[in-house]
Amino acid sequence: MSAPIAHGGGITEAAARFGGAPDDWLDLSTGINPCPVALPKIDARVWHRLPDRHLAETARAAARGYYRTGDLMPLPVPGTQAVIQLLPRLADPKRCAAIFGPTYGEYARVLKAAGFAVDPVACADDLSAAHGIAVLVNPNNPTGRLFPPGEILAMATVMKAHGGLLVVDEAFGDLDPEASVAPHVAAQDNLVVLRSFGKFFGLAGLRLGFVVSNSTITESFREWLGPWAVSGPALAVSAKLLESDTTPIRDGILQRNAALHAVLCSAGINVVGGTGLFALVDHERANDLHAGLCRERILTRKFDYDRRWLRIGLAADADGDRRLAEALRLAGV
Repeated sequence: MSAPIAHGGGITEAAARFGGAPDDWLDLSTGINPCPVALPKIDARVWHRLPDRHLAETARAAARGYYRTGDLMPLPVPGTQAVIQLLPRLADPKRCAAIFGPTYGEYARVLKAAGFAVDPVACADDLSAAHGIAVLVNPNNPTGRLFPPGEILAMATVMKAHGGLLVVDEAFGDLDPEASVAPHVAAQDNLVVLRSFGKFFGLAGLRLGFVVSNSTITESFREWLGPWAVSGPALAVSAKLLESDTTPIRDGILQRNAALHAVLCSAGINVVGGTGLFALVDHERANDLHAGLCRERILTRKFDYDRRWLRIGLAADADGDRRLAEALRLAGV
């Protein structure tokens, strides 16, 4: 296996390098809602018992309504990263994998480790008969690039003509539900959609995601993950929240996003992309800016493949905005 990727959220490591206790830090390195929703009341027995079938069925029904998947029941999984680890099992390593990039690095890492040649692609025209599996993150992390559903379904058709599979990662799709292709999976049996639960709801610690796919692929994932892959509390919480009115959550994220953009604009920072949960900035001294913010106990996400980029997530409140603005000033921006 190749070397692990440095993801966002490494507060402990940052504190060890730059000082301070982890609690002193403002973590803007992840694309997670900084204002987690209130946990709904759930039956206390879910903490005591193994997750029974009815818990999974209730969560799946709620996810079906939320993701608008029709007759298909999404499969709860212990975070979409667990599914990424299993993707090589869906394809022939003698065929190439296509990844629309630059994007979340775990896809290329996992596929390469499994023996796949990986081709970076930019558009549907780059897909060919050589590709047995293609991966598209939509909206993209970190650029925010967004393909409309019609284009994605056309990609799936191209892949199907070659006996290939299209995997669409919609981890940041909650803020733009009309862009989702999850409602179309039932009619496109070579399409797999991955959804993250924790980012939008601010509950990444639950380690929960959903897979929308045809029954054969769904059952394969279920078998590979084994029994009780998702905890009872995660299933119970998701069932409640996916059936709730999420408009206030969406509105809160958009307000926090607007506040972040105001801080960056005032500091003269060039925003070149992002989603509702983070901004991607381009700066000629991005690494120096990252280090300067670390010295002020603020963690952002830098990229080894583009030294000009930083990804900056949302602060939870106006105090966090002011802290970022002051840190940018002290960093000499």
